[in-house]
Amino acid sequence: MSNDKSDLRWGVEQRLEFIEFRLFWEGHVNRIDLMDQFGVSVNQASMDLNRYIGFAPDNMVYDKSARTYVRGPGFKPQFLEPDASRYLAQLRSVADGILDREDSWIADLPPYAASPTPVRGVDPVTLRSVVGAIRRSEAIEVKYQSLSNPEPRWRWIAPHAIAFDGFRWHARAYCLSDEVFKDFLLSRMIEIRGSTETAVVPAEDAEWNNDVVLEIGPHPDLSPTQAKVIALDYGMDGEKAAIKVRRALLYYALRRLGLDTDPGARAPQDQQIVLLNAAQISSSARPPSASGRSV
Repeated sequence: MSNDKSDLRWGVEQRLEFIEFRLFWEGHVNRIDLMDQFGVSVNQASMDLNRYIGFAPDNMVYDKSARTYVRGPGFKPQFLEPDASRYLAQLRSVADGILDREDSWIADLPPYAASPTPVRGVDPVTLRSVVGAIRRSEAIEVKYQSLSNPEPRWRWIAPHAIAFDGFRWHARAYCLSDEVFKDFLLSRMIEIRGSTETAVVPAEDAEWNNDVVLEIGPHPDLSPTQAKVIALDYGMDGEKAAIKVRRALLYYALRRLGLDTDPGARAPQDQQIVLLNAAQISSSARPPSASGRSV
């Protein structure tokens, strides 16, 4: 049996990653876990466990009393980098019904709750049409309901990307009517009735293809102890953190972080963070007509 990772087939490598995931997060793994997750035979599950031991002999030991493999004291990841974001994303996806329970790698889901988010009415056929247009570099004719007009109207747009502002899904597209790149909410697309070739070049969308770096720090009026807590919350280094965001999504990022208003408008304990490079960023936070925000 080869211990060269480059020789592994994708399916085998995925099962070895699963073994490591369970060892790190759950502390144990056995044959039935592999059989239930991947539908493999007893023999195949045993081979996978033995193969993993061959790569990382110190990562797990067999507990005879519990009849399972447990995480070894010298555990060091070989196939994946433990990622809290990945674990929490799986937890949220299962709890929200996005991911089926049997498709999650988490064995014992901890109790979970989240603040409610309004359901956005994105039609799957609409999404399919938009994604298809992006893949084929086409323009589509969309019946779109904007805030600026009382009635929906037809317009041609050339989508080139999908974006999420933390609450709503958008299509980043060139509007052939207004001759500018804009964000179009997928939930406001009522109907799509045609498509055509387009000469629009996504690389020309400067707002999308250029980034802005937000430098954030604890509110200066917080106490030293409170500032340390906020620095910990945001993973700051030296009471400063850098967040890179596409210029096209700058407005949404500032609003979601609570940085779109004067930091003195709220109590420091409520505001918590401030924008350290506000002067530099202010030149990028343009009005809707220039920034191409959702219409």
